[in-house]
Amino acid sequence: MISIRDVQRASRLTLNLAPKLRLFHPIVPAIAKPSVQIEMGLGAAAAAAAKKKAQRRFKLRGFTLKVDALDEALAFVSRFPEAEDEALDLLIDEIDKESLKSSILDRDAIRRVVSLLLEAESAVEPTASVASSRTALRVIDVFIVPRFRYDSIKRVFYEHTGKLPIHGEAGDKAALYRDRFQLLLQRLSRDKYFSRPAFDTIMSDSDSYEMTPIQSLIGCTGRRWIMGVISQLEEGHFFLEDLTAAVPIDLSSAKITSGFFVENTIIVAEGELLSNGTFQVNTCGFPPLEDRDTSLSLIMGLDFFGGGILSTEETLRLSGLEKNAVNDMFVILSDIWLDNEETMEKLAVVLDGYNSVEVVPSLFILMGNFCSRPCNLAFNSFSSLRSQFGKLGEMISARSRLKEQSRFLLIPGPDDAGPSKVLPRCALPKYLIEELQEHVPNAIFSSNPCRIKFYTQEIVLFRQDLLYRMRRSSLIPPSTEETSDPFEHLVATITHQSHLCPLPLTVQPIIWNYDHCLRLYPTPHTIVLGDRSEQKAFKYTGITCFNPGSFSNDSTFAAYRPSTQEVELSALEN
Repeated sequence: MISIRDVQRASRLTLNLAPKLRLFHPIVPAIAKPSVQIEMGLGAAAAAAAKKKAQRRFKLRGFTLKVDALDEALAFVSRFPEAEDEALDLLIDEIDKESLKSSILDRDAIRRVVSLLLEAESAVEPTASVASSRTALRVIDVFIVPRFRYDSIKRVFYEHTGKLPIHGEAGDKAALYRDRFQLLLQRLSRDKYFSRPAFDTIMSDSDSYEMTPIQSLIGCTGRRWIMGVISQLEEGHFFLEDLTAAVPIDLSSAKITSGFFVENTIIVAEGELLSNGTFQVNTCGFPPLEDRDTSLSLIMGLDFFGGGILSTEETLRLSGLEKNAVNDMFVILSDIWLDNEETMEKLAVVLDGYNSVEVVPSLFILMGNFCSRPCNLAFNSFSSLRSQFGKLGEMISARSRLKEQSRFLLIPGPDDAGPSKVLPRCALPKYLIEELQEHVPNAIFSSNPCRIKFYTQEIVLFRQDLLYRMRRSSLIPPSTEETSDPFEHLVATITHQSHLCPLPLTVQPIIWNYDHCLRLYPTPHTIVLGDRSEQKAFKYTGITCFNPGSFSNDSTFAAYRPSTQEVELSALEN
């Protein structure tokens, strides 16, 4: 069975091997049984010669083939009658990159690599426009996103190796806060306003924004800049905490920037230490954002997003294809209550409308909740919910153009069935979606949050009623100097924090070892925040952010064109 990591690697192969595969495009179609295919395509004598050649090539690279593995390899090679040697070399090259337990290869080892190569090969099929557009679209489950940590001494990121347990130890919770802080601290250290030039000797104190470690505040007088996490170390008393120490803070007279200042957020504060040991904050705000290109240039070769690393040449080529993909459109709907007849009728209207247009959307994103009632311990209608997912499948399959040419991505909501309310959430349980899959075999079920890579564009999808909870948890009223729109404050908060959910863990639990799955670093091109609140779209420092609204409550949804990053907020007329 092909794993999620194999699928992710297939998408990378699509990009890296496309030029090679295009050179020896197959003429002979695939046939189910390898042995029959060998005899039909080559004849008995030629088949024997091909077997010897394949065995010799593998042996030269240090591999020994079992009989069934040899048949599998020859079945792949026979797809390329005009370039058999090149196909065989390509297969061996890719096998050589695998993590193998033994040099003796069985059928499963060969079949896994062949499946990946054939998926990559389908992307360069000259007549398969639908397959090509699907290959350009990659859905990334956040549980397979690699974890990176920052080494403050060497000033580099390094990838975590080994397994990440779901149930962490006490040290993992401390690492969650430390990793968040160091990520923003290394970003801040490059900002021109917060890094003192090495040879600048005439900079006055009024121009200096150099950070002071909290531990070094003792004995200091005058205005100082500090950076730390807002923590409630004592009941009703808030502190600012960094990696060295913690200090009580007074925010009562602080002038603040846009955003929600809640416990757990990391802020940069200017003020002075009073005689009673409290740090009186005069002004404070979030650490400044860093341009996406600047971040990428510093982490060159590291795959923070989980979509694979592209060479400069491939990036340029795919950027051109992305701009030309003007017909591609994503339709996003949140709160699809399958147990509500009115919602299903409205959904049928939307699907009928898109089924009748000249070019159908390439992707429908259906976000939870998928039930009008929370699927908690008191919920006892799972069999009914399963059949309702089946009816959704019937509704989609009845519209042949959408079934054949569009993809459907389903993301669970905060009250959907699952192991717990903790983030990130895994995909919908298999029991619920089996009937839907029978009607729509190519439906995709992913985690919440999840990520999409469209050519070079990075899109983050998150379904959570975040705005209401951020407003409730805010320690001080948000500033109205720049904007009074709550959604704009929310966008400013998550982008500057480089995190989708900077709420206290007591308000929104997070799996400690998978906190990196909610990071927004480097900043993505687009963030989709599925929320019950009013639908909104907002472009912030080049990042497209929008909320499609609640389809069941307000009949609202959104259409997104990735080639131009344009958002069309839509609604059905009542």
